[in-house]
Amino acid sequence: MDGVMVVSAVHAVHDTFQAFLAPSLPILIERLALTTGQAGLLSVFAQIPSLLQPLIGKLADRYNLRFILILSPAITASVMSFLAVTPTYGLMAGMLLLCGLSAAGLHAIGPVVTARMSGRHLGRGMSLWMVGGELGRALGPLVVVTVVSAFGAGRLPWLIPLGLLASVLLAMRFGSLPGGTSQGKAALRAPGLTRLLPYFIPITGIVFFRAFMDAALFVYLPTFLRQEGAQLWLAGASLSIMQAAGILGALTGGPASDRYGRKAVLALAVLASPLLMLGFMALQGPAQFASLILVGFVTLSISPVLLAVVQESAPESQALANGLYMALHFSVRSIVTYTVGLLADFTDLRFAFTLSALVGLGAVVFVLLLPKKRHNQSTGIPQSVAEE
Repeated sequence: MDGVMVVSAVHAVHDTFQAFLAPSLPILIERLALTTGQAGLLSVFAQIPSLLQPLIGKLADRYNLRFILILSPAITASVMSFLAVTPTYGLMAGMLLLCGLSAAGLHAIGPVVTARMSGRHLGRGMSLWMVGGELGRALGPLVVVTVVSAFGAGRLPWLIPLGLLASVLLAMRFGSLPGGTSQGKAALRAPGLTRLLPYFIPITGIVFFRAFMDAALFVYLPTFLRQEGAQLWLAGASLSIMQAAGILGALTGGPASDRYGRKAVLALAVLASPLLMLGFMALQGPAQFASLILVGFVTLSISPVLLAVVQESAPESQALANGLYMALHFSVRSIVTYTVGLLADFTDLRFAFTLSALVGLGAVVFVLLLPKKRHNQSTGIPQSVAEE
């Protein structure tokens, strides 16, 4: 599992920099006099390139695209470190498009590499992959508010060497990684795509209804708490509190689904997370921040289980399936993020948060529509690769 740990660690570094956007929004709103909708649109620019992930996945099933995986941390670190001092909205949009392209490459290929090295412990492998991302998203807000508060936004570029080192580590570990999958050249045949539909129709419903909660919690939470009267450092730290709890959730969700089944674990978590978010909205002060621990734990336990379902849905073309899922996830989330921002402009963020939690309950129906499949089924990964 050493290769899985390396990919997870680099995922953490990459997503630390990618997580700079949300805690920077209050700064950008004040500095450039942005509306909440305009601020939310920045997240859309960062996620538009995710639409290319099916293409990246298709190519990764056929060819060796390790260079994309290797370069992603360096590119994302360089772009996001300059975001808070970028002088114009248009330039920020262009930078976020580049960052989104870099992130699309890593998130299309990284889970497949992880799956290939996880063997039959697919849920555990996906959990470790997700832990890297959650750790990065937990550290990112803390890094931003700490550096900005202590030194100013102009010192964030000092962090770029961390991204460069992550790319070097990937090059050393995976520079000779073979490309494609054993059946990848058949990935786009019609029967394969048809077989994905029973999975991706309910997955689309799950992603759509949960996107409202994701947008509220992972994009607008610092802005919401600032509007509720919290200090900047505390508003930024709220994301870290939730993401830190999410690390434990991600570590728990995947292995639990290996043991008890994907649908059972998904149904429980998808039902509980909106209810916990409503509880967060009903609380005030320290109790409200403490409730973020439960919200983060349950909400983020869902992701590795969904990733495992996706990997199992198409063992002959895992990169394509993963690319389709990532494109779906990021594109739906980007649209919903902007929608939640517009809703907040017309009402307020408290109403938008409450409505998002209620909408999230709709995902339960689609979990029940997922096909039944044995949770210990082989992932279709060549044994020689799985045991690496």
